[in-house]
Amino acid sequence: MSTVEKLQDEASCSICLEYFQDPVSIHCGHNFCRACITRCWGELAANFSCPQCRETAEQRNFRLNRELGNMVELVKQLKLQPTREPEGEKVCEKHREPLKLFCVEDQELICTICRESWIHGAHAAVPIEEAVQKYKEQITARLQALKEERQKLLGFKLTGEKRCWEYVEKIKKERQRIVFEFQQLRQFLEEQEQLLLAQLEELDRIMKRQKEMVTRFPAEISHLDSLISEVEGKCQQPASEFLQDIRITFSRCEKFQQPAGIFPELEKRFSDFSRQTVALKETLRQFKGALARELETDGGKSLTWDVETVGRKANVTLDPDTAHPQLVLSPDGKSVRWGHVPQRLPNNPERFDSVLSVLGCEGFAWGRRYWEVEVGVGGVWSVGVARESVKRKGRMSNYPEQEIWAVGHWRGQYRAYTACETVLPLTRIPRRIRVALDYEGGQVAFFDIDNKIPIFIFPPATFTGERIFPFFLAGSPLRLCP
Repeated sequence: MSTVEKLQDEASCSICLEYFQDPVSIHCGHNFCRACITRCWGELAANFSCPQCRETAEQRNFRLNRELGNMVELVKQLKLQPTREPEGEKVCEKHREPLKLFCVEDQELICTICRESWIHGAHAAVPIEEAVQKYKEQITARLQALKEERQKLLGFKLTGEKRCWEYVEKIKKERQRIVFEFQQLRQFLEEQEQLLLAQLEELDRIMKRQKEMVTRFPAEISHLDSLISEVEGKCQQPASEFLQDIRITFSRCEKFQQPAGIFPELEKRFSDFSRQTVALKETLRQFKGALARELETDGGKSLTWDVETVGRKANVTLDPDTAHPQLVLSPDGKSVRWGHVPQRLPNNPERFDSVLSVLGCEGFAWGRRYWEVEVGVGGVWSVGVARESVKRKGRMSNYPEQEIWAVGHWRGQYRAYTACETVLPLTRIPRRIRVALDYEGGQVAFFDIDNKIPIFIFPPATFTGERIFPFFLAGSPLRLCP
């Protein structure tokens, strides 16, 4: 490349590949046309990436480069002169004649003598100037197509970056919201706990006072017995003696006061305490019910099940190439059952050969998906997801080591196949189970659709770019819900 060509290249924008128009410099020092970089960044609010070196900046910042603009104007005035080869270099090596023709079939320069030779005589040959003009037009058309393709890819890139940034912000806001709401809930529960414990302490103090009152009852009873005996003796006296000191007798009888009812204050306080605990239980019950409805709702309005957080329902079909030979799949690939007699099937690498398992046809490497499976009452079955690299041949160890996330039924218990194989304390038997996969969040969750309750949510995992497939173990019949 000549010096003039290099200078012209330096005066060109790397986005539009034309001379700079109103050139500006961005944060990393690279230069672009103002219109090109503005169109490239589009509606981005942050993370402005240089199209040339990929360095990012948090703020949109560029300045006018007047010096570069002046240089571009000077370069435009230069005329690219064709490079002259040294004297005698552009001649036919065989005939030492100037190379003035271009052989279209052999795609090479020839001289007039070569044109009449046996080698090129039957070939079409045109003057070099005509060949250059024709091929320049073809190359120019292809160059324009490449530029258009580049612009499309640049648009896809910017759109993808924008969507990724939007989801980063959504995840950030949801995380903040969840943390805030559960902090509020914890604070509310702690305040209620302190309040109820304080009331119990007050009840304890009242109970001690009442207990002290009870300990005085024997003395009061003894005093009352003496007074009764004295009054009865007074009533047995003759009339003249009976009327003597009658006023004193009345006074002694009236001085005795009947004690108040047993534990009236304690009963009232304890009744108030009971009402508060019942109200708290009702509040927590309503909260649990609202949470369960939020997890179950499928109308697109709840946080957990709307399109943007859970994604769409996947149309899962069972893959016959992965099915164990003793598994019988329905013709539509929507149900599977265990057959007692192994089928004669090719032992391809994808097929399970020792575990009664089958995968879905489609794997997922992004986004949120869910599907629903009808399971039997009892039997042996598992539903969930597995990595594409899951072990297919030979005896399989426990699910976590194979990176399978599943729940199922085995030996009369519903289980989540974690490292410690969690037994699920289900109070109702699930008949339809929803399997929800959040690939970017690394989360797999299971829900009982009919009873409207969550079954189990696995701790977050990292899928590291590998495809994740629906997984089924069918010791008893399973069917994908339509």
